[in-house]
Amino acid sequence: MTVYEFYNEISRLYPASLSSSWDNDGLMCCPDKNAPVKKVLVTLDATLEAIEYAKAGGFDTILTHHPLIFKGLKALNEDDVVGKRVLLAVTSHINVLSFHTRLDAGEGGVNDTLASLLELTDVVPFGDSEDPTLGRIGKSRIFDADSFAKLIKEKTGVPSVFSYCSGPISTVAVVGGGGGDFIRAAKACGADTLVTGECRYNSALDAAEDGMNIFVAGHYFTEMPVCQKLYSLAKEIAGAEAHIYTKVPELTF
Repeated sequence: MTVYEFYNEISRLYPASLSSSWDNDGLMCCPDKNAPVKKVLVTLDATLEAIEYAKAGGFDTILTHHPLIFKGLKALNEDDVVGKRVLLAVTSHINVLSFHTRLDAGEGGVNDTLASLLELTDVVPFGDSEDPTLGRIGKSRIFDADSFAKLIKEKTGVPSVFSYCSGPISTVAVVGGGGGDFIRAAKACGADTLVTGECRYNSALDAAEDGMNIFVAGHYFTEMPVCQKLYSLAKEIAGAEAHIYTKVPELTF
C-alpha cells in the first residue's frame, strides 16, 4: 500500500469534515506519495527526537495525533524548530501523517478511548456549537472524587491529577488534551464532571463553585492512549510493521 492510499484509507474512518475549523492536519509531509508503507512509527508528536528515532530505525512513515505543521510556515530552514523537523523528515524520506481533532471526534478515537479507559457506560458524543461531536459523555461506576482520581491515574499513567470538586460524580464528560473550554457544553449536556488534559485555573475554580467537578490529568496522558488505535490502523490497513514511540514528560520536584 502506498502512503497516499494509506492516508486515504484512514481518512475514510476519520474524514477532514470532522476537524475543527482552526485545525491543520492530514498528509503533513510526503516526499513520495507513491512510496510503499512498510514500517510505521506511531507517536503523539513528530518531535525532532521522534523523527531521528524513525530515521535510525528505518521507518518510512510516522503516524501522529498532533500535527507536524500546525501554523503556517513562513520559511523552511533550520532556524525554526518546525522547519527543522520538516527538513529532517523530507531529507530522511519519511512521510508524516497527522490526525488531530478529527481523531478526537471520530469513533474509536481519542475521546472514545479515554471514556473506555475510565469505564464509562452509555457513552455518547457531545460538544459545543463548533465541534458538536468532539467529546464524549457517559455514566460513571465510581461516585467519589478520590476513587475517581485514582482510577484516572491508574488508567492513564499520569503521576498526579488536579481536581476541583463540588459534589458526587455521576455523569462524566471527557475531552482529551486541551478541553477546558468545554465546561459549559458539558454541563449543558447534563454532566456533573469533566475530565480533560488542560484547563485554566480560574475556569476550573469557577466551575467547581458552579457545581461541576473538574479533573485535569495532563495533555499527554489523556491523549497518548489513542496511539494504540493508530498502531492498530497501521497494522490492519497497511499491513505494516509498527511501533509506538513513547516519550513520557519528565517531572522535576
